[in-house]
Amino acid sequence: MSTQQRALSRGRANLVLATLFVGMFVLGSAELLVVGVLNLIAADLHVSIPTAGTLVTGYALGLAIGGPILTALTIRFDKRTVLIGALVLFILGNLVTVLTADYALFLTARVVTGALQGLFIAAAFAAGIAVVPPERMGRAISVIISGVAVSAALGVPLGTLAGQALGWRGSFTAIVVLSSVALIATLALVPSAPSSGGGAGDQARHAFAPRVLAVLFLTFLVFAALYAALTYIVPFLESVTGISGALISVFLLVYGMATAVGSFGGGRFADRNAARTLSIATIGLAASLLALYFVGSIAFLVALVLLAGGVFGFGMVPSLQYRVISLAGPGGALAQSLPASAANLGIAFGSTAGGMAISGFSSSAAVLTGLIIAALAIAVAWATSFLKAPVTEEPPAAVPDRTAPDMAGS
Repeated sequence: MSTQQRALSRGRANLVLATLFVGMFVLGSAELLVVGVLNLIAADLHVSIPTAGTLVTGYALGLAIGGPILTALTIRFDKRTVLIGALVLFILGNLVTVLTADYALFLTARVVTGALQGLFIAAAFAAGIAVVPPERMGRAISVIISGVAVSAALGVPLGTLAGQALGWRGSFTAIVVLSSVALIATLALVPSAPSSGGGAGDQARHAFAPRVLAVLFLTFLVFAALYAALTYIVPFLESVTGISGALISVFLLVYGMATAVGSFGGGRFADRNAARTLSIATIGLAASLLALYFVGSIAFLVALVLLAGGVFGFGMVPSLQYRVISLAGPGGALAQSLPASAANLGIAFGSTAGGMAISGFSSSAAVLTGLIIAALAIAVAWATSFLKAPVTEEPPAAVPDRTAPDMAGS
């Protein structure tokens, strides 16, 4: 355990984690806010809705590609400094979106802010892990990552309402204000977290080791399976379940709250045995999609299945992050930026695959596509459960390898 870890009481550590949760919530809301006000942006900037949709793609690519690049470039910096810098630039980037009337500049700002979110995510995990003892690493990860899940469940609907009431610029102004609050809290509460590890080249050698890439591939598959079905859940609910209007929002809220519960609760299971958690959760996700396919016409059962799918899908996220960091060994500082990239690539692939399935068949075909991908994820989760962290004199963040299935004490 580091000096920093020994110096912080549990109460102070919880304040740090709460601050990082708020930052993740605000940045997660900014990522998805465009979806709810897309038509307003398109009309105001005089572009088509499909063109405006590239704002979502641009942000995701910025996060998936730019995030790891920025993390590598700042690998030797104190993580508190990185968090502060990322938030300051994020605020400026969103100010550009509020003030500009040029679509190309808007898109550029979205790509840049996406990359800054990826940088913030990596630094937040590093700072959060640094203030807790090794046996609470999974729970620290779960608190931080839950900010994104809660933003999807609450931040986006609230942002959409604000957009309808204040205009899309008003919604992004709110993001600027909330980001400023997160910045002030970070300045006041997050302690110094010096970089531990070598330079970017040495980090990359461990962060992109085959054992790490295997878990990143699992992350890709999990999110591809989820979003192959989830992207087209509204047409599924309308055509198969037979519900419409405000009732659809209720079903989506059920799913959103389930993802938040899964994210919060998954950390405890990651601390106990992350590898086993991934195997069980992928089976649960596949079972949920299978059930959705067969009981899609029964509204009450669909609600229960969405609840289960959200819990299983996002309950494994802390374990995915835990496994990547621990398997990367000395490259953990860089590796912790990679699961977000793999997840975003999985979302892009899954939504594309689901769309192709719907175009050729029916709304249920998207769910079946997600099920097929989830079945592959089960096999990959089982295979990765045998991977073990490298033996080093000082593992990253003092992380014990309690994730391999043959270690009974976990």
